[in-house]
Amino acid sequence: MKIVVLAGGRSPERNVSLSSGAKITAALRKKGHAAVLIDLFLGDALSDVATIDELFQRQPVNNDYAISTEILTNAAIDALRTTDRSGLFGPHVLEICAAADIVFLALHGEDGENGKLQATFDLFGIRYTGSGALASGIAMDKQLTKELLLQHNIQTPGYAVVKKGEPLPTLTFGLPAIVKPVNGGSSIGMQIVHTSMELEQAVVAAFQFDSKVVIEAYITGREFSVGIVNGQVLPAIEIIVDQGWYDYLHKYQTNGATYQTPPQIPVAVYEDMQALAVTTMAVLGLTNYGRIDFLWDQQALYVLEGNSLPGMTPHSLLPQEAAAVGISYPELCEQIIYGKLALLAD
Repeated sequence: MKIVVLAGGRSPERNVSLSSGAKITAALRKKGHAAVLIDLFLGDALSDVATIDELFQRQPVNNDYAISTEILTNAAIDALRTTDRSGLFGPHVLEICAAADIVFLALHGEDGENGKLQATFDLFGIRYTGSGALASGIAMDKQLTKELLLQHNIQTPGYAVVKKGEPLPTLTFGLPAIVKPVNGGSSIGMQIVHTSMELEQAVVAAFQFDSKVVIEAYITGREFSVGIVNGQVLPAIEIIVDQGWYDYLHKYQTNGATYQTPPQIPVAVYEDMQALAVTTMAVLGLTNYGRIDFLWDQQALYVLEGNSLPGMTPHSLLPQEAAAVGISYPELCEQIIYGKLALLAD
């Protein structure tokens, strides 16, 4: 198949996305597909090919999939463009994606996961992996996610939401708490706060990444994730952080965390977690594949969020879960593609 792996974009998670995209591209080419990596924001000048079809034969650049520790700002990303072109789509992106049999979305962060890109592709009849526009938008918005979870009696940590320019709300759950941008991932803009002053400072910092911020009750517990691919529930994985908490550096740099799959927890808790992952996927409307994150405090399971485009970097959770049941990385990429094509055929 001719496959565009779409990565990059202009999210603060741009570097993470490029790592996922390069690894996915290499895996699909290993499986015999004509896969090409395209940067959503920078596009492709097509200067080395006569036609778009020739692009799919381009040899990929060697990549060690390393992820920079730098969290990119909008200004830093905008500076990557050498022209005055505006908007999210770089040169020829839509034409290239339209020429592919399917687009593998390796994007992370708001612009790639909030449903706008998916809606654009729907309008152009471009096939892509992952969930549709509405489910993507809901899963990306932590406030909407929590509201839906609570409506379906799924336990999630208590929270309050504050918009830019509004006063801080009174917290019914007190401190410590966790401050997060409502839209975003990879723990970018996220902080644990213990005092009122820290709370104010963390909210201001989070507003660099979004106009709405969620303040979430801090729950001491063990952290887990469960991936689902085409209805198959993968083994849960436990994230064990050596020091501190599971922040951006721990997620993407070596020696920051260790992982246990399957985790050593009571069978009943494990089974409840997997069942709850299936329920949460359905409640959020996620299809094809996704990942649900949990906390367990020895008494209750809490759903933190759903991920519509889970990371596919060397340190990401979903590939580790798949490997635990004998699914190699290239096989996982193919399963995601064929699963989505099957959904579209129904």
